[in-house]
Amino acid sequence: MSSLKKYTKAEVAEHKSAKSSWIIIHNKVYDITKFLSEHPGGEEVLLEQAGVVATQEFEDVGHSADARDMLPEYLIGELVDEEKEAESTAEIKTTPTAPEPNSGTSMLQYVIPIVVVFVAVAAYRLFLS
Repeated sequence: MSSLKKYTKAEVAEHKSAKSSWIIIHNKVYDITKFLSEHPGGEEVLLEQAGVVATQEFEDVGHSADARDMLPEYLIGELVDEEKEAESTAEIKTTPTAPEPNSGTSMLQYVIPIVVVFVAVAAYRLFLS
């Protein structure tokens, strides 16, 4: 059983200004007011999502593990059970990983620009002589 305070979406919606900014991510309510000025993407990004469910926007950005580790610091509660949105573990993204070798990249991506530079330099020197 959770001991977090329960909030409705209507209560959260009252906090959508720079003076008081709350946000809902994964059915949890966060008071991000003190974080606004520290957010690497700027406070405007957070203010656009203040007062509403922003789970999808949070996940779409692909936040780092460090960003996710900061969430508990701002946690103040959770949505009332009746208003919680069903969550699929498939929707919860992790930090993007580097592409696997040979996943659509080829040596031509590197060879062609190098060849073009060499041809340009050779043509330049030819015309100067």
